[in-house]
Amino acid sequence: MQKRKAIQIPFMDDKKKDFLKSTIEALLFASGDPLSLNEISNFLEEKSKFIEITIQEMIEEYEKSNRGIKLIIIKGSYQLVTKPEKSDYIQKLLRKNKRQSLSQASIESLAIIAYKQPITRIDIDEIRGVKSESAIQRLIERELIKEVGRLEVPGRPILYGTTEEFLRQFELKDLNDLPSLDLFGQEEKNIDDDMELEEIEDKE
Repeated sequence: MQKRKAIQIPFMDDKKKDFLKSTIEALLFASGDPLSLNEISNFLEEKSKFIEITIQEMIEEYEKSNRGIKLIIIKGSYQLVTKPEKSDYIQKLLRKNKRQSLSQASIESLAIIAYKQPITRIDIDEIRGVKSESAIQRLIERELIKEVGRLEVPGRPILYGTTEEFLRQFELKDLNDLPSLDLFGQEEKNIDDDMELEEIEDKE
Protein backbone atom coordinates (compact mmCIF):
# COMPACT_ATOMS: atom_id res chain seq x y z
CA MET A 1 0.00 0.00 0.00
CA GLN A 2 1.43 3.33 -1.06
CA LYS A 3 1.78 5.96 1.63
CA ARG A 4 0.20 9.39 1.07
CA LYS A 5 2.63 12.26 0.94
CA ALA A 6 2.42 14.71 3.82
CA ILE A 7 1.35 18.23 2.89
CA GLN A 8 4.32 20.53 3.02
CA ILE A 9 3.47 23.82 4.74
CA PRO A 10 5.87 26.62 3.86
CA PHE A 11 7.82 27.99 6.81
CA MET A 12 7.44 31.65 7.75
CA ASP A 13 9.21 33.40 10.58
CA ASP A 14 7.08 35.50 12.94
CA LYS A 15 8.40 38.80 11.61
CA LYS A 16 7.40 38.00 8.03
CA LYS A 17 4.04 36.61 9.15
CA ASP A 18 3.23 39.78 11.10
CA PHE A 19 4.20 41.89 8.11
CA LEU A 20 1.93 39.89 5.80
CA LYS A 21 -1.00 40.05 8.23
CA SER A 22 -0.80 43.79 8.71
CA THR A 23 -0.39 44.42 4.98
CA ILE A 24 -3.26 42.11 4.01
CA GLU A 25 -5.45 43.82 6.60
CA ALA A 26 -4.53 47.23 5.15
CA LEU A 27 -5.28 46.09 1.60
CA LEU A 28 -8.69 44.64 2.51
CA PHE A 29 -9.59 47.71 4.57
CA ALA A 30 -8.64 50.12 1.78
CA SER A 31 -10.36 48.05 -0.91
CA GLY A 32 -13.73 47.65 0.78
CA ASP A 33 -14.56 45.07 -1.91
CA PRO A 34 -13.49 41.40 -1.83
CA LEU A 35 -9.98 40.61 -3.07
CA SER A 36 -9.01 37.25 -4.54
CA LEU A 37 -6.03 35.20 -3.41
CA ASN A 38 -4.26 35.94 -6.69
CA GLU A 39 -4.84 39.69 -6.34
CA ILE A 40 -3.43 39.77 -2.82
CA SER A 41 -0.49 37.59 -3.85
CA ASN A 42 0.27 39.90 -6.78
CA PHE A 43 0.06 43.04 -4.64
CA LEU A 44 2.44 41.58 -2.07
CA GLU A 45 4.59 39.75 -4.63
CA GLU A 46 4.38 36.62 -2.51
CA LYS A 47 3.50 32.99 -3.22
CA SER A 48 -0.21 32.29 -2.94
CA LYS A 49 0.48 29.46 -0.47
CA PHE A 50 2.06 31.89 1.99
CA ILE A 51 -0.89 34.24 1.62
CA GLU A 52 -3.48 31.49 1.98
CA ILE A 53 -1.94 30.20 5.23
CA THR A 54 -1.63 33.72 6.61
CA ILE A 55 -5.24 34.61 5.79
CA GLN A 56 -6.52 31.41 7.40
CA GLU A 57 -4.69 32.34 10.60
CA MET A 58 -6.16 35.84 10.41
CA ILE A 59 -9.69 34.43 10.06
CA GLU A 60 -9.22 32.35 13.20
CA GLU A 61 -7.67 35.25 15.13
CA TYR A 62 -10.53 37.60 14.25
CA GLU A 63 -13.08 35.01 15.40
CA LYS A 64 -11.34 34.30 18.70
CA SER A 65 -10.56 37.92 19.65
CA ASN A 66 -13.02 40.53 20.86
CA ARG A 67 -12.92 42.53 17.63
CA GLY A 68 -15.67 44.43 15.84
CA ILE A 69 -14.68 43.05 12.45
CA LYS A 70 -14.02 39.65 10.93
CA LEU A 71 -12.49 38.25 7.75
CA ILE A 72 -14.78 36.22 5.52
CA ILE A 73 -14.51 34.28 2.25
CA ILE A 74 -16.94 35.18 -0.55
CA LYS A 75 -16.75 32.99 -3.67
CA GLY A 76 -13.05 32.41 -3.17
CA SER A 77 -12.28 36.06 -2.37
CA TYR A 78 -11.63 37.70 0.99
CA GLN A 79 -13.27 40.70 2.63
CA LEU A 80 -13.28 42.51 5.97
CA VAL A 81 -16.79 42.99 7.38
CA THR A 82 -18.33 44.06 10.67
CA LYS A 83 -19.60 41.39 13.05
CA PRO A 84 -23.40 40.88 13.10
CA GLU A 85 -23.68 41.79 16.79
CA LYS A 86 -22.48 45.32 15.96
CA SER A 87 -25.15 45.91 13.29
CA ASP A 88 -27.32 48.23 15.44
CA TYR A 89 -24.42 50.61 15.99
CA ILE A 90 -23.42 50.51 12.32
CA GLN A 91 -26.99 51.41 11.28
CA LYS A 92 -26.96 54.42 13.62
CA LEU A 93 -23.68 55.59 12.11
CA LEU A 94 -24.93 55.17 8.55
CA ARG A 95 -28.14 57.09 9.27
CA LYS A 96 -26.17 59.92 10.87
CA ASN A 97 -23.69 60.11 7.99
CA LYS A 98 -26.48 60.16 5.41
CA ARG A 99 -28.10 63.16 7.07
CA GLN A 100 -24.82 65.00 7.53
CA SER A 101 -23.74 64.43 3.94
CA LEU A 102 -26.82 66.17 2.50
CA SER A 103 -26.12 69.49 0.82
CA GLN A 104 -28.22 72.57 1.48
CA ALA A 105 -29.91 72.08 -1.90
CA SER A 106 -30.78 68.48 -1.00
CA ILE A 107 -32.15 69.49 2.40
CA GLU A 108 -34.32 72.20 0.84
CA SER A 109 -35.61 69.81 -1.83
CA LEU A 110 -36.29 67.10 0.74
CA ALA A 111 -38.26 69.49 2.93
CA ILE A 112 -40.39 70.60 -0.02
CA ILE A 113 -41.07 67.02 -1.07
CA ALA A 114 -41.92 65.99 2.50
CA TYR A 115 -44.55 68.73 2.90
CA LYS A 116 -45.84 68.97 -0.68
CA GLN A 117 -45.75 65.35 -1.88
CA PRO A 118 -46.54 64.09 -4.39
CA ILE A 119 -44.73 66.81 -6.30
CA THR A 120 -42.89 67.18 -9.61
CA ARG A 121 -39.34 68.42 -10.10
CA ILE A 122 -40.64 71.48 -11.96
CA ASP A 123 -42.75 72.46 -8.97
CA ILE A 124 -39.76 71.97 -6.66
CA ASP A 125 -37.67 74.18 -8.96
CA GLU A 126 -40.33 76.90 -8.86
CA ILE A 127 -40.50 76.89 -5.08
CA ARG A 128 -36.71 76.94 -4.66
CA GLY A 129 -36.09 79.32 -7.55
CA VAL A 130 -33.26 77.16 -8.89
CA LYS A 131 -32.90 73.79 -10.59
CA SER A 132 -33.08 70.77 -8.29
CA GLU A 133 -32.22 67.87 -10.61
CA SER A 134 -28.88 66.94 -8.98
CA ALA A 135 -30.29 67.39 -5.47
CA ILE A 136 -33.20 65.07 -6.27
CA GLN A 137 -30.82 62.48 -7.72
CA ARG A 138 -28.78 62.47 -4.49
CA LEU A 139 -31.94 62.04 -2.43
CA ILE A 140 -32.95 59.07 -4.59
CA GLU A 141 -29.49 57.51 -4.19
CA ARG A 142 -29.82 57.83 -0.42
CA GLU A 143 -33.29 56.25 -0.61
CA LEU A 144 -34.92 59.25 1.07
CA ILE A 145 -37.32 59.89 -1.82
CA LYS A 146 -38.75 57.79 -4.63
CA GLU A 147 -40.91 57.99 -7.74
CA VAL A 148 -44.53 57.59 -6.65
CA GLY A 149 -46.30 58.10 -9.97
CA ARG A 150 -46.69 60.50 -12.88
CA LEU A 151 -48.78 63.60 -13.30
CA GLU A 152 -51.52 63.16 -15.90
CA VAL A 153 -50.53 66.13 -18.07
CA PRO A 154 -48.59 66.35 -21.34
CA GLY A 155 -45.12 64.91 -20.82
CA ARG A 156 -46.35 63.02 -17.72
CA PRO A 157 -43.66 64.37 -15.32
CA ILE A 158 -42.52 62.18 -12.43
CA LEU A 159 -44.10 62.69 -9.03
CA TYR A 160 -41.81 62.34 -6.02
CA GLY A 161 -42.57 61.36 -2.43
CA THR A 162 -40.65 60.37 0.68
CA THR A 163 -39.78 56.79 1.63
CA GLU A 164 -39.88 54.64 4.74
CA GLU A 165 -36.12 55.21 4.98
CA PHE A 166 -36.87 58.94 5.30
CA LEU A 167 -39.16 58.22 8.26
CA ARG A 168 -36.56 55.96 9.87
CA GLN A 169 -33.71 58.41 9.51
CA PHE A 170 -35.69 61.32 10.92
CA GLU A 171 -37.34 59.14 13.58
CA LEU A 172 -40.90 59.81 12.42
CA LYS A 173 -43.74 57.32 12.87
CA ASP A 174 -45.48 58.72 9.80
CA LEU A 175 -45.79 61.97 7.87
CA ASN A 176 -48.27 63.29 10.43
CA ASP A 177 -45.31 63.62 12.82
CA LEU A 178 -43.73 66.30 10.61
CA PRO A 179 -43.58 69.67 12.40
CA SER A 180 -46.44 71.96 11.44
CA LEU A 181 -45.54 74.66 8.92
CA ASP A 182 -47.54 77.04 11.10
CA LEU A 183 -44.83 76.69 13.75
CA PHE A 184 -42.19 77.86 11.32
CA GLY A 185 -44.38 80.79 10.34
CA GLN A 186 -44.87 81.74 13.99
CA GLU A 187 -41.14 81.51 14.67
CA GLU A 188 -40.40 83.83 11.75
CA LYS A 189 -43.07 86.25 13.00
CA ASN A 190 -41.55 86.22 16.51
CA ILE A 191 -38.11 86.94 15.06
CA ASP A 192 -39.50 89.86 13.03
CA ASP A 193 -41.32 91.23 16.10
CA ASP A 194 -38.14 91.02 18.18
CA MET A 195 -36.18 92.84 15.50
CA GLU A 196 -38.80 95.61 15.30
CA LEU A 197 -38.78 95.96 19.10
CA GLU A 198 -35.01 96.26 19.14
CA GLU A 199 -35.16 98.98 16.48
CA ILE A 200 -37.72 100.93 18.55
CA GLU A 201 -35.60 100.62 21.69
CA ASP A 202 -32.52 101.79 19.80
CA LYS A 203 -34.35 104.87 18.57
CA GLU A 204 -35.50 105.73 22.10
